[in-house]
Amino acid sequence: MTGRKRLGLFISIITIAAGLAYLAFGNFGKNLVYFVTPSEVVAFSSDRYGKKVRVAGMVVKESMRVAPHALNKIHFQLTDGAGTIPVTFEGILPDLFKEGQGAVAEGYWDKDRTFYSQMIMAKHSEDYMPVEMQKAGATLPKKDFIRTLKLE
Repeated sequence: MTGRKRLGLFISIITIAAGLAYLAFGNFGKNLVYFVTPSEVVAFSSDRYGKKVRVAGMVVKESMRVAPHALNKIHFQLTDGAGTIPVTFEGILPDLFKEGQGAVAEGYWDKDRTFYSQMIMAKHSEDYMPVEMQKAGATLPKKDFIRTLKLE
């Protein structure tokens, strides 16, 4: 192989590698939305008002209220055990959404200290068992694991 062919091959490989790296990593920063806890949301400074964020926590039992005179608008509280925030959501809730269960709300924290969510994702129970096994009287083995929403 001559020197010109090697140089051409080397430049081609570098160009392809740079293109693949751009496709893989170039737009991630703009599209990533990290999870935060309700405690972290409460500590937000005013420069974070109105910016998109995802909050993960547990829906506080007996906190869900349907807004009067509004078709799909609900208010509830989300907690991580250390902090609790009020959440307002307008739309259709996922079937698995309920009080006492884990949920992720995507939206923004506003100056009135309320989280306005445009999307709710519900965490399903980890204790699924087929109906046939339930009817037969089977039970799940009890494990002593601490269940948390791990946020990284």
